[in-house]
Amino acid sequence: MRIGCPKEIKPQEFRVGLTPHAAREAASHGHEVLVEAGAGAGAGFSDEDYRAAGARLVDTAEQLFAEAELIVKVKEPQPVERRRLREGQLLFTYLHLAPDPEQTRDLMASGVTAIAYETVTDGRGGLPLLAPMSEVAGRLAPQVGAWTLQKANGGRGVLLGGVPGVGPAKVVVIGGGVVGTHAARIAAGMGADVTVLDRSLPRLRALDEAFGTLFRTAYASSGTTAELVTAADLVIGAVLIPGAAAPKLVSRAQLGTMKPGAAIVDVAIDQGGCFETSRPTTHQDPIYEVDGVMHYCVANMPGAVARTSTLALGNATMPFLLALADKGWKRACEEDPHLLAGLNTHAGHLTYYAVGRALEIDVLSPQLALKM
Repeated sequence: MRIGCPKEIKPQEFRVGLTPHAAREAASHGHEVLVEAGAGAGAGFSDEDYRAAGARLVDTAEQLFAEAELIVKVKEPQPVERRRLREGQLLFTYLHLAPDPEQTRDLMASGVTAIAYETVTDGRGGLPLLAPMSEVAGRLAPQVGAWTLQKANGGRGVLLGGVPGVGPAKVVVIGGGVVGTHAARIAAGMGADVTVLDRSLPRLRALDEAFGTLFRTAYASSGTTAELVTAADLVIGAVLIPGAAAPKLVSRAQLGTMKPGAAIVDVAIDQGGCFETSRPTTHQDPIYEVDGVMHYCVANMPGAVARTSTLALGNATMPFLLALADKGWKRACEEDPHLLAGLNTHAGHLTYYAVGRALEIDVLSPQLALKM
């Protein structure tokens, strides 16, 4: 199969969809690997690294999209990229379609077969291709939250860990999954007073058993959430419903009860955000203020640490990428129902139910898509 990796063009996105190690593995399996010149520079990989791995460098994205049978990326295809996709081509990347009707319509119109990293599953009920970036984003969240709290950035001027004689910042993490767990660990390690909210009692018990007194846990009833958010210096939104739009857990009215200069970090912004006042921002202009509360809503947080993120993502995607290239997407998905769970569009049809519900679009069963 001819595998193509273009340079990411979303603003301030420095990751790359294919590492030189993955390119070498694919080439060793007999596949032709095309990489757009300069694609790996933001993550610290040179064109020569890809040539040494057996890849062929191409000068333009147009040429790469025209030649490649399988496109591997990091972020969702931008409008100009979507116009280059075609029926019979395979796209393997993050999509986050539920809050993005325009992208969904464009992918359906192109006829491309699109497999989304964020909806591929595993035998333990996890999301193996989302987990690495969730870990990165979770660990980054307290770091960028602490920066947002600095007075020069509009924040309260509170040091996350406090100092002797002055108490630490109060941090509330909404969601106890992968993002929330990593965010809580780092925030607590920075000396903050941390509480994690979740609606799953088994999950709260697991966190308590694993971390003891490092941070507190609480059941995420609406009353408890409102009480803790009001008292917080920093609130981290870490809620995920796989493939679906994130629920709005903090309203505009609740925002008005927060301390002036308090900070919000919405890690769920890729799926629409879990605060009513959230809207996507970029690394270039990451924060804005609503009702005196500072919002950090960067839609590609892991792009800030592009090398770490690229290596972590490459480790996770490589087995699936090789399966798709070695077997073709139909056989690979027939043999692996967890990979089939990643199928979001095929031949003009939407094939993921949560997206269909969110956007009110009819959905073709992925099992039927295999028979087309």
